[in-house]
Amino acid sequence: MAYTFASATVLLLLITDPLGNIPIFVNALKGVAPERRMWVILREVLIAFLLLLAFMFVGDGFLRLMNLSDLSLQIAGAVVMFLIALRMIFPSSQPDGTPPLQGEPLIVPLAIPALAGPSALATVMLLVSQAPERRMEWVAALSVTMVVCAVVLVLSERIQRIAGDRVMMAFERLMGLILVAISVEMFLRGIRLFVTQLP
Repeated sequence: MAYTFASATVLLLLITDPLGNIPIFVNALKGVAPERRMWVILREVLIAFLLLLAFMFVGDGFLRLMNLSDLSLQIAGAVVMFLIALRMIFPSSQPDGTPPLQGEPLIVPLAIPALAGPSALATVMLLVSQAPERRMEWVAALSVTMVVCAVVLVLSERIQRIAGDRVMMAFERLMGLILVAISVEMFLRGIRLFVTQLP
């Protein structure tokens, strides 16, 4: 299945998971003054965007340098995506024991790995490797994704207060289920391609 602008945007939104990242951002920003929180969120989203954008443009060279094929990237990306999706559907029963950060968080853990984690990096490289001539379309999809992430995360405290924990958990699991289906489809496509390349 060839990705379109719309399907690539949806895939990137599922991977970056702004709704699922709301508790992480709320917890990390507890030590930040309320009037500074929006600017910290926008800065972290911008850092994540620039990192993912860099991987879009240097990902091909990185793959060649490491002597990796598009096929291996597709299968590896599917496996990582599947594991991320399972964690969304079956969250750890252990409480998150990470204390709120003192001062403003920078890059870690909000930009990386909350938004620009391994699965997001693999996904942008996969999009470009499958259709490098459509690179600007993937950049536009990434831009839309980051704008949505910024809006959702700026409103994160309000969304969490209005929706409540149960609704947030239901959304998280629904997105995880969709991501499982996408990762399985990616894996099967990779296996089919691998079989056709066998001598």
